[in-house]
Amino acid sequence: MWYKAGMGKQGSYGGQSMVAPLRRVGICTPRAAGWEVNGDRWQELGYLHPVNFAAADAQHQELRGALEEAGVEVVQLDGSRLSLDAVYAHDASFMTDDGAICLNMGKAARGGEPTRHREFYSQLGVPVMGEIPPPGTVEAGDMVWLDQKTVLVGRGYRTNKTGIEQLQALLGPPGVEVLAAPLPHGGGPGCCLHLMSLMSMLDESTVLVDLPWLAAETVQLLCERGFRFVEIDARERDTLACNVLALGEKRLLAIAQNERTNQRLREAGFQVRTFAASEIGINGGGGPTCLTRPIWRT
Repeated sequence: MWYKAGMGKQGSYGGQSMVAPLRRVGICTPRAAGWEVNGDRWQELGYLHPVNFAAADAQHQELRGALEEAGVEVVQLDGSRLSLDAVYAHDASFMTDDGAICLNMGKAARGGEPTRHREFYSQLGVPVMGEIPPPGTVEAGDMVWLDQKTVLVGRGYRTNKTGIEQLQALLGPPGVEVLAAPLPHGGGPGCCLHLMSLMSMLDESTVLVDLPWLAAETVQLLCERGFRFVEIDARERDTLACNVLALGEKRLLAIAQNERTNQRLREAGFQVRTFAASEIGINGGGGPTCLTRPIWRT
């Protein structure tokens, strides 16, 4: 059954997990990110085709409705004077039990987002426990909690070696191990290829994977730690089949277009709620994880 969970409270934050029940999340609407007035800038950001604001707005409302139906408190980020990519609220910051880390984006057009996230957390009463300064770059789409004390970080075009070293310095004192995972070249520097494009945590022991694209050492690490794999249908790679948001309690939020992969998830024992994402997700290269900034899991 798809059920309502408890609502978050002012200042509630943390949860060093990708799979614990999601209580509070930040989102940035297409309107707030300028999709209605700055849609003509889609090409410079690497989108697949011109944006359709009305369709994107409707799909984002469907996403919000699914989150609220699952009992998640939804709070809104301000994306004004930023790029269209601000709608992908996940990437500019990262949450820990000690507060948020404001990152430094590898994509230059998104450089203003971490400052906006810092302002957002201040308004919510959430502490910022650190930041990533240049020349380090880190995007949260490359950061995956394997467990409460281990973060796997993709090293590629969006997150560099210096950024990972800075994360290790920040997270080491609280006892969190930061492990680097090399990413493939893929479509090159202009393509959005995050670690979370290739793997999504489903529960404490199960990972959705695009196995041929994961580095051998990453696969070996996951196997050594006893994770079970569910593989995407390769025909749905380009429609972001591997990008799935875990809501906790075996509940997942996924893109409706990926019917074959979603069926595999159901056969693996998960409840899958879907939303249409042709405009708000696939066009800009961001799925349900990218569109949400988890603030509190418990």
